Amino acid sequence: MNEAPARVVLADDDVLLREGLASLLERSGFEVAGQAGNAPELIALVRRCRPDLAIIDIRMPPRHTTEGVEAAKVIRAELPEVGILLLSAHIEVDQAMELLATGQRIGYLLKTRVTAVSEFVGTLKRIVSGGSVVDPSLVAELINARRRHDPLEQLTQREREVLALMAEGRSNAGIAHKLWITEGTVEKHVRSIMARMRLPETEDDHRRVLAVLAFLDAR
Repeated sequence: MNEAPARVVLADDDVLLREGLASLLERSGFEVAGQAGNAPELIALVRRCRPDLAIIDIRMPPRHTTEGVEAAKVIRAELPEVGILLLSAHIEVDQAMELLATGQRIGYLLKTRVTAVSEFVGTLKRIVSGGSVVDPSLVAELINARRRHDPLEQLTQREREVLALMAEGRSNAGIAHKLWITEGTVEKHVRSIMARMRLPETEDDHRRVLAVLAFLDAR
């Protein structure tokens, strides 16, 4: 018996982008349960449809500031089982920290990532399955930032590369394949990252993403 397709709702005031995304999702095996052009429409739609995932533009009418984030917070509070993917045209993560720090069924991507279809679809599936994903561009910005008491200052270059791939939601095996190193070596790097950043060792994938979010919170 075939598994039912994941049900998705879309929220973006750019109708062309929204329709294009809906078409992409349907071709990729998702069911688009509805679309919204602003935050109130989105919240009503999610309450009515109870989707598996809501893909939300951070900036929507009327102010085009953080309406998407605020709507996502309402959805997370009322329906925590609904996955949330925040999309943004620019790196602007401060307002999303509270959501990202939940570490479950949550993602943050730049809109440019949508064009990498296979990776984008993989991201959606990871979030629906309970995982978390942070855009690698955000990770790169954090790694390049310099300030006193920088939690990443003690990390080696290789550990930073591993951390960036962790934030993309990759498994140890996936990181090993990407960096051409053994899975055992990746495990050692992960333990070292957790220790240097004073995060508890755990097998929980969400903690891996929180390693990046811990630095975000220290900005």
